[in-house]
Amino acid sequence: MGHQVVIFDFSVIRGLWETRVKKSKERQRKEKERLEQSALEKIKQEWNLILECRKKGIPQSKYLKNGFVDINEKNLDTHGKTPQLKKSCALSDGVNKEQNKFIFQLSGEQWTELPDSLKDQIYLKEWHVYNTLIQTIPAYIALFQDLRVLELSKNQINCLPAEIGCLKNLKVLNVSFNNLKSVPPELGDCENLEKLDLSGNMEITELPFEV
Repeated sequence: MGHQVVIFDFSVIRGLWETRVKKSKERQRKEKERLEQSALEKIKQEWNLILECRKKGIPQSKYLKNGFVDINEKNLDTHGKTPQLKKSCALSDGVNKEQNKFIFQLSGEQWTELPDSLKDQIYLKEWHVYNTLIQTIPAYIALFQDLRVLELSKNQINCLPAEIGCLKNLKVLNVSFNNLKSVPPELGDCENLEKLDLSGNMEITELPFEV
């Protein structure tokens, strides 16, 4: 009785195996390329974000989280206005400094009279003199034609000069808590005066008809 011999064609099996291996390697290669491209794209995005943040003056602490770049557009949205804000603040500070040039302030009991340099600043628009031992206001106050506010509260002023009537643009006069006994009738010439505070001057009993 003869034996039946089964013959395997290993070349076919090998071909199938090689095909599978080839497909598997191809898939791996494509996946690797995809990951590499993805990484490159991410690096590109990170670098662009860094450049944009640097241009806008955004500090690293805003776009670096634990040493890694945080690709978040909110970084730019939230902080992109920072330079503009700084610019606005700078402009505001500039305006304040410009305004302060027209304001004279003086306080403290070490002052018994106004400084001599004041007479050279006739461009001033406001005087704020308080809590001093100053007793008189000099006649050269008539030179301050742009004066709008004259705050002289809590001093030792015992009289106001007649020249105060020359301040045609004066709107506010506060001489509260001084030692005034009377008010000069020339004050009535301050045609734009809107506020007059004489409180705390206990010896003033009446106002002149002109006022």
